[in-house]
Amino acid sequence: MNTENQFGVAYSENRFWSKLKRYAKTAGTEVVEKALLLYYAMQEEKAPAWAKGTIAAALGYFIVPVDAITDLVPGIGYADDLAVLVLAIAAVSRYINDDVRAKTADKMLRSGSSSSAARPNICRSSVSRSS
Repeated sequence: MNTENQFGVAYSENRFWSKLKRYAKTAGTEVVEKALLLYYAMQEEKAPAWAKGTIAAALGYFIVPVDAITDLVPGIGYADDLAVLVLAIAAVSRYINDDVRAKTADKMLRSGSSSSAARPNICRSSVSRSS
């Protein structure tokens, strides 16, 4: 089994939300924002199977606790996760539309109101768009 399939198999909606709820503050706003952008892009009907597979692999990497840099290392534990999420966003940016951005912003704001996490600035420029 190749690495992409391994992480794709690790992805499930329940495991995603569980990881996000437990480690959002540790992972940081930027990681959470990118993970949510990908999560909501995966829900898009127009996203093809390859894009959903890319997203599942990236979110699976985020979910798996043992990766290139252990997530528990203070300050840098989620740097590799962020890199993987950003690369996936670049690959599937066409499917990150205004609706995906709005859902992400809404979730971030609702989560931020119940915790001390900083609120992100999710704008068009945070994700490049393909024509």
